[in-house]
Amino acid sequence: MLRTRVITALLLLAVLLPILYFNYFPAFAVVSALFFAAAIWECARLFGSANKSALIWGLAALFLFASILYRDGGGPNIGLLFALCVAIWCVRFVPSLALGLPALASVRNRLVAATYATAILGCFLAIVVLFAHSPLYLLSVMTIVWAADIGAYFSGKAFGRHKLAPSISPGKSWEGAVGGWCLVLILGALLSVVPTLADTFPARLLAAWSWPGWLGVMTVLVAASVVGDLFESQLKRRAGFKDSSNLLPGHGGVLDRVDALIPVLPLAALLSLWF
Repeated sequence: MLRTRVITALLLLAVLLPILYFNYFPAFAVVSALFFAAAIWECARLFGSANKSALIWGLAALFLFASILYRDGGGPNIGLLFALCVAIWCVRFVPSLALGLPALASVRNRLVAATYATAILGCFLAIVVLFAHSPLYLLSVMTIVWAADIGAYFSGKAFGRHKLAPSISPGKSWEGAVGGWCLVLILGALLSVVPTLADTFPARLLAAWSWPGWLGVMTVLVAASVVGDLFESQLKRRAGFKDSSNLLPGHGGVLDRVDALIPVLPLAALLSLWF
């Protein structure tokens, strides 16, 4: 399993690193569109669609994403989509962690599927918008999520005693969440004060809102990453899936890799419009 994970990670890096290093937008747009289509295919399966129907949804998503990018990435109103995504998480998905999800065969399930697909669209368009600012800027936002996940894993292993959401993801603990938050604050503070990293999300956030605002936003982003992870775990548990798919051998599916990013990136992109 470890060997498979490493090989898959190296192949992904071999594709993504040159694109990021050379800041080549067309190639990045193509890769983003393919990953978005895969994510929607997985989303349809998690919400009960048959394989053929899920494939149709994935192909439709690919066409939709390509059309949006062709029309200048959503245009000047892209901020409205990001705001809608933030509202969806606050009003619909966060309460679902406590209230549960509707039955797979219900009309309400289809409504939740549509809103989650919208949230995924917002995530991938945010990826494109942040990359258009600069690859470093995009990576600085993703680093927040990665640090929260890494810090939570090691803190949970070492100190985890109190379960965060035992009915959804028994392995997660409050101690792990706090550990992830602490690592994000440390790493984010470093990114904020190094002069050569002035054009990163944490640094621009600090310049715009000072330390109290910086602390509040970073805390919200960490919380959002945890919510995104838990919500996808809730979807998989309801569907009886271990992973969203096996598209990425050793890593599961695309949604398994971006679940924590789905609520974070639209929020970060929306905030970035105000800096």
